[in-house]
Amino acid sequence: MTTKKLWTWLAAVIIGSFAVLIFYGVDIYRKIPPVPDKVVTTDGTIVATGQDIKDGQNVWQSIGGQTVGSIWGHGAYIAPDWSADFLHREALLLLDELAKKDGKIYKDLPDDEQARYKVLLKREIRKNTLDEATQTIVISPERAKVQAELAEYYAKIFMNDAEMNQLRDHYAIPKNTVKTEERMAKMNAFFSWAAWVCITDRPGDTGITYTNNWPHDELIGNIPPPSLHLWSGLSVLMLLGCVGLLVFYHAKNKEEEISEELPLEDPLRNMKPTPSMRATLKYIWVVALLILVQMFAGVITAHYGVEGSAFYGFPLDEYLPQSVSRSWHVQLAIFWIATSWLATGLYIAPAVSGYEPKYQVLGVNILFGALLIVVFGSLAGQWLGVMQKLGYVDNFLWGHSGYEYVELGRIWQILLLVGLILWLILMVRALLPALKKKDGDRHLLLLFTLSAVAIALFYGAGLMYGRQTHMAIAEYWRWWVVHLWVEGFFEVFATVVAAFLFTRLGLLRLKAATHAVLFSTIIFLAGGILGTFHHLYFSATPTAVLALGATFSALEIVPLVLIGFEAYQNYQISKSTKWIKAYKWPIYCFIAMCFWNFLGAGIFGFAINPPIALYYIQGLNTTAVHGHAALFGVYGILGIGLMMFMLRGLYPDREWNDKLIGWAFWLTNIGLLVMVTISLLPIGIMQSVASIKEGYWYARSAEFMQTDMMHTLRWLRVPGDILLAIGEMLLVIFIIGLKTGWSLKDKR
Repeated sequence: MTTKKLWTWLAAVIIGSFAVLIFYGVDIYRKIPPVPDKVVTTDGTIVATGQDIKDGQNVWQSIGGQTVGSIWGHGAYIAPDWSADFLHREALLLLDELAKKDGKIYKDLPDDEQARYKVLLKREIRKNTLDEATQTIVISPERAKVQAELAEYYAKIFMNDAEMNQLRDHYAIPKNTVKTEERMAKMNAFFSWAAWVCITDRPGDTGITYTNNWPHDELIGNIPPPSLHLWSGLSVLMLLGCVGLLVFYHAKNKEEEISEELPLEDPLRNMKPTPSMRATLKYIWVVALLILVQMFAGVITAHYGVEGSAFYGFPLDEYLPQSVSRSWHVQLAIFWIATSWLATGLYIAPAVSGYEPKYQVLGVNILFGALLIVVFGSLAGQWLGVMQKLGYVDNFLWGHSGYEYVELGRIWQILLLVGLILWLILMVRALLPALKKKDGDRHLLLLFTLSAVAIALFYGAGLMYGRQTHMAIAEYWRWWVVHLWVEGFFEVFATVVAAFLFTRLGLLRLKAATHAVLFSTIIFLAGGILGTFHHLYFSATPTAVLALGATFSALEIVPLVLIGFEAYQNYQISKSTKWIKAYKWPIYCFIAMCFWNFLGAGIFGFAINPPIALYYIQGLNTTAVHGHAALFGVYGILGIGLMMFMLRGLYPDREWNDKLIGWAFWLTNIGLLVMVTISLLPIGIMQSVASIKEGYWYARSAEFMQTDMMHTLRWLRVPGDILLAIGEMLLVIFIIGLKTGWSLKDKR
């Protein structure tokens, strides 16, 4: 296939996919479950107002939101999913109330009478009682009474009732997480509404709730609808069919990419770094610092799983709650990975064009200062928000957004977007001379530039929701950032950068590499853009979203089938010529990235992708397995590899201390594998079994998660964590040693 045809296919895939993504995004807007003007009982008593629910969402966001348990399955793993927990507790209490209404005690009734009350229960809570004319939800007095009891129960947990000390410890929730009764009442209204969405039949779909019958709980009739089985099966068939087509195409059109005539010397050896290229070195130092801080935040967060209110006896939750340490752990991972990639772009642009624009180094330094302000300012804001130092509006602007992966307050989000646009401008102005040339590099450069444009602009999707935006809408835009920005266009950027580096080294044939990158980008984005919907199966979205998400997310796995070829090619490159040994560890990082892409994104990713699988395991530790293996294993290791390439160019004249960087590489990868496979994965599998047998609420409950077996499995995370931590510290020592000299050896 010609280069022109590949560009045509790429344009068609991008335009067509985004057209569908936006079309069904509009459908989500039209069919979202309503936030009512008020909730009243049949006798007219007001239970809650719509503003109470919206303010309650803000209270929940201010305490950490999705870092303190989860809603609709999205969030953290130590505390329960509040929508599932509320719903199950409401059902149990309501059964007692229905029986009491007839002068009976439910637990003392024979099975046949209990079954009758279960039918009454389902009829009571599944019926959609929204009056669309007045935007009022009407519930029975019995249900209102039960919700009042639950409000007292949750107030005891989130405030300071001594009776709940042990449970708070299990959930890693500090005393007085919510400071006032008024704020607590509003958060209870939000919990109640979030549970109502999960159990209320969608208009026109009897027996199917707004969340497609999620969470699994047979007591209330939440069982998988037929659509989950149908689209799960079709997604597997789609995967198998497309794998067959890809293998056929690869066998028929495979071009030999490795160059037949390898350079006798390193083509980049004599390249002199420009001032702006040298200025990127401090970005790498910041990456090293952020890796260490992120690691310590992860240690603290993991320990909260076994000692929820302290760190080896010290009451750390009074100063650094789990919701803050987890937010920092996740946010710092994104910051350091993104920083390494942004630094790579700033380094490569003038290296490619051989042109240093005027004031380029000033721009690189200004961007560096802005980056520091955003990183440390946003971390401070998250702490202030969770510690309840900010009001609703100030928390939204400066504090904690409450949404996982985009925890930054709105001001910090805007500043980060401005920084990304500045980065794009700096890159493009340096690349312009090379882009104007009509040589063989132009296609790779153009794709590199387009991916940079997408990275800079698509973060702006996180600004599309506001402080009190409906949660289903906020989730839609949040996954534009998490899936399309982090998992999508960064992937394209990395693919192009790797190919470009190898072609510049004279190791890959330019034409073959260009075709390979364009084709892989087409295949990846064909599944990746609409695959965004697989995160939204149960986020109060229409069935069409489930169908599209299941079908196209299966296609995301297709390119990974041939990942072994890429890994082997990278290995061949590492052995191709004597001078390439100087690039051994960057290339090994690319090989490791291939391994983690196959295992973390492929196997662990597809394990939780089909709707019927995710129905039972969304938000369990199976998600943490995929998250760690894909985010750190793929993007983190790749970021480290890109840094190694930059450092090779910035320190071109000396050999490296292979033992130091070698130990760092192997301990990091082995530690991650051990942590995932002997701790997180077994916990996730056991939770999955519990969710299928007993219900999702049980798999996330303290009753299940605090058993001796689970406690042992959480402690088994320690060996892997230690290896990973040592590996990361050795990496940092190596980077410092390039400046001090202990990481350098003889002249090349």
